[in-house]
Amino acid sequence: MLAVFVVSRQLNFLDSDIGGILRKNPEEKSATSNSQTSKSNKEALESRIERERNPVKRSFLFLGPGLITGASDDDPSGIGTYTTAGASLGFATLWTAIVTLPMMAAVQFICAKIGMVSGMGLAGVLRRHYPRWLVYSAISLLIIANTINAGTDIGAIAAAINLLLPIPALALVVPIGLGIVVLQIFGSYALISKIFKWLTLTLFGYIIAAFLARPHWREVLKATVIPTIRFDNQYLMTLVAILGTTISPYLFFWQASQEVEEEFKMGRETLAEREGATDREIKIAEIDVNVGMFFASAVFYFVILASAATLHAAGKTNISTATEAAEVLRPLSSGVATILFALGLIGCGFLAVPVLTGSSAYAIGEAFGWKCGLSEKLRNAPRFYAIIIGSTLAGVLINFLRIPAVTALFWTAVINGVLAPPLLVVIMLVSNNKKVMGKRVNGRLTNFLGWTTTIIMSAAALGMFLTWGK
Repeated sequence: MLAVFVVSRQLNFLDSDIGGILRKNPEEKSATSNSQTSKSNKEALESRIERERNPVKRSFLFLGPGLITGASDDDPSGIGTYTTAGASLGFATLWTAIVTLPMMAAVQFICAKIGMVSGMGLAGVLRRHYPRWLVYSAISLLIIANTINAGTDIGAIAAAINLLLPIPALALVVPIGLGIVVLQIFGSYALISKIFKWLTLTLFGYIIAAFLARPHWREVLKATVIPTIRFDNQYLMTLVAILGTTISPYLFFWQASQEVEEEFKMGRETLAEREGATDREIKIAEIDVNVGMFFASAVFYFVILASAATLHAAGKTNISTATEAAEVLRPLSSGVATILFALGLIGCGFLAVPVLTGSSAYAIGEAFGWKCGLSEKLRNAPRFYAIIIGSTLAGVLINFLRIPAVTALFWTAVINGVLAPPLLVVIMLVSNNKKVMGKRVNGRLTNFLGWTTTIIMSAAALGMFLTWGK
C-alpha cells in the first residue's frame, strides 16, 4: 500500500495539469516523432487510467518498469552490500540512502525517457551515436558484472531457501537457475511483469526486521541527517559499492529496454510508431520511476539500519555469507526476523536475476542489431534468449567455485560503481542531444542531478583507487 499512497499523492497534479492532454490533442508527440497517427492494437495505458474509477486499481496502473527496476535494485547484491556497510561501519552510511534517492530517481527517469522518446533500448541508441569500440567495451564490462551478480544472486536465493527448508543450498542452485530461465523464455512479458510486481511486497520483510532489531533511534536520526565523511579506503570502497549497487549500469539498460517493451505491448511495432512521447506518458513514467526508487531507498535504508543495530552492535563486522547475515537476526524474535529476511531475499533474488540476465541480452542484442525482447517468442529471437541462457548458466557455475556469497556480492557492487560513471557521461550526452531527444532533452534540475551523480560517483571511485593499500 506504500506504493499506492505515493502514487495517489501525485494523481491530482497529473489530472489537473495534464489530464486533458489526450482529449485536447491525442496525437501529440515530441519533435523526434514522425508518427502522428500511431495507434495501439491494444488499449493504451492512458485510456485505461482515464476510465478507471477505483483509486487503488488506478494507482497500480501507473506502476510498471519503474517499480520493477526499483525493486530489482534491492537485489541480493544490494542486500549484501548494505549488510556489509551496516556491519562494518554501523550507522555511518545511513545518510547515503537519503542523498542517493533523488540521484537514482533522476538517472532512471533519464533512461526511461531515452527509451520512450527514441523508441529503442539504450544500447541501440548508443550504437547509433557513439563509436562501436566504446559501446562494445562498456557492454563487455557490463556482461562480466551482470554474470557475476546473477550468479551470486542465485546463490543467495539458495542460501535463503536453506534457512527455511533442510535442503543443501548447493543442491538448489541448478533448479533455481532452470526455473528462472523457463519463466523468461516460456512466460509472456505480461506474466513476468505481474509476478515481479507482487514479488516486490516481500521486500517489506527487511523493513519489519529493522524495527524488530530495536535500534537506538537517537543515533539513527543523527546518522541519517548528519553525513559521516571519511577518506580511508574501507569507507570509500564501501561508498563506491553502495553507489554501484544503487545506481547500477544494468538498471540503465533494463529501464530503457522495458519502456520499449511497454510500447510493444501497446501495439507499436515499428520504430516510427514508438518514437516520441506525450506529456502524459512522460509524467506517468516519472511517477512510476519515483515510486520504484522510493521503494528501493526505503529498503536500502532499513537493511543498513538493521545490520548496524545487530551485526555491528554484536561486534560481527566481517560478514561473508548470506546465511550468516540472516542467521544473526534469529535471536531477535525467535526466528521471525530470520524468516522475514529469508523471504525478502528469495523475493528480490527471483526478481533481480531475470533483470540481470535480461539486461545483458538486451545490451548485446541491441548493440549487434538483433531482434530482442521478452515479448518475443524463442523462435523469433533465438540469439537474445541464448544470451539469457548462457548468462544464467555461467551464473549457476559460479556457485560451484564456493566463493563466499556476501563477499562476491560486495565486490560486484564495487565493479558496478567503477563502471557506472563513464556510462553516465554517455547517458547525459545522449539525453541532451536534440537529434535523439528532440524537445525532450533534460531540464535544468534533471541535468543538475544527473551530472552531480556522475561527478560524485567518479570522485568516489577515484578516491578508492588513490587510497588503495593505505
